[in-house]
Amino acid sequence: MKANLKSFLSRFFHDQRGQMLPTMAAFLVATVATAALSIDLGRCYYGYRELVASANAAALAGAEVLPNSGATTAATNFSSLSGDNNANANMANVTMVTGYPKVECLTTLSNEGMSCVAPGNGNAVQVQEQMVINLFFAPVFGKKTLTLTATATAAMAGAITSPYNVAIIVDATKSMNDTDSDSQCNATRISCALNGVRILLGELYPCTAQLATCGTATNNANVGTAPGIFPGGANVANSVDRVSLFSFPNVSLGTVADDWNCGSSSPSNMGYTFPSATATSYAPTGSSTATYQIMGYDSDSRLSDTTNSLNTASDAVIAAGGKSSCNAMVAVGGEGTYYAGAIYAAQASLVAEKANNPGSQNIMIILSDGDASASSGDMPTASTTSGVYPSTKNQCAQAVTAAHAAANAGTRVISVAYGAESSGCSTDTSSYTPCVTMQDMASSSRDFYSDYTATGGTSGCVSASQPTTNLNQIFTDIATSLSVPRLIPNGTT
Repeated sequence: MKANLKSFLSRFFHDQRGQMLPTMAAFLVATVATAALSIDLGRCYYGYRELVASANAAALAGAEVLPNSGATTAATNFSSLSGDNNANANMANVTMVTGYPKVECLTTLSNEGMSCVAPGNGNAVQVQEQMVINLFFAPVFGKKTLTLTATATAAMAGAITSPYNVAIIVDATKSMNDTDSDSQCNATRISCALNGVRILLGELYPCTAQLATCGTATNNANVGTAPGIFPGGANVANSVDRVSLFSFPNVSLGTVADDWNCGSSSPSNMGYTFPSATATSYAPTGSSTATYQIMGYDSDSRLSDTTNSLNTASDAVIAAGGKSSCNAMVAVGGEGTYYAGAIYAAQASLVAEKANNPGSQNIMIILSDGDASASSGDMPTASTTSGVYPSTKNQCAQAVTAAHAAANAGTRVISVAYGAESSGCSTDTSSYTPCVTMQDMASSSRDFYSDYTATGGTSGCVSASQPTTNLNQIFTDIATSLSVPRLIPNGTT
């Protein structure tokens, strides 16, 4: 009996069966805890990445508005707060940190030429968003929520994008010789307009930023040697942005160089001509031929990307009045206002220029008071009854149609209403006014600008998207709109 008891006790104390059960139980608890923690951490990581993307989008949206006011509103609109553009079901409990978004004036950006000017008074926007994540498993360990924070800072537009071909159409009718007594300019209207053109030339990129100098510019070949090539203007080997000037009414091809050759003569005006609405190049030939194009595409308005000083040897700079003792482009007058033909001419030249420079983008800028009322004598061969291009009827509507055709072909059309009056477009049977005409020609509401403070303008001609009314600032804003905002490191001073 004692032997049996001894044998039983020996087996009981030395039997190892079932000892893995406590170990497996502990391992299972650890595995479940790790899995739970991984799920919560995964949700937090995913939420943080979405919050960062949201903050970046909001900062870029705000920076794109500068230098105009409304940057903080735009940033908020593109946040992930409930009801805003980037709100979604995966990002509940998002708030904007108190004091954000905010507009900043950073010295680093000012040194890069991004000035802090009115009305925005800043060159960067910073956004800071927070999101509270409700945890699923961490509450077991006493942690119910986790607050995530994302900060993003974006510089105002100024980063280079694709190369641009820019056709600038400047009203050169007789009224442009009148004085704009507005304190913002107080000179002839043509002088005020050309001053804006000079500002644009100083902001565009003549060549790549990596080059200390753009190098020697080669003059454009004579007209007729290749589609889209026009006398005047010069291009560097590494050109980025290229600019050509157009005006209306026409001038003779034999005298057009007087607008940029520093001579004492002025071009001879000619009646309106009607380029094809579907032309893919613009190259009038013969000295007595009428032309809307003042000079060929030019990329030597600055000697390098690192200086804003204009190159006074550039034909574009001279035409825009950038060289002392030289005549600038003049308002030849002589005919009434009709600008559909100039728009078709500019678009045809842009098509050819883009073909010569693959990867570039086309921009058309039209500056005028928006009225059109040329007589049949100013428009030889035009119909006097049809109302369809070319016709003396519905002249404002024809301009809008021409601009829309350019936009539909991929050209961004920017219009500048310079002293647009409250009434006009007397040849139109529709409800077009000078202001409405200029507004409707723009590719989008953000591409319409209005200096209604100019003499003769009406305060009712307002751009809701571009509130700037100073003509110089308008051209600064246009140049800015041709670049893009960019994210910069938080903490940039």
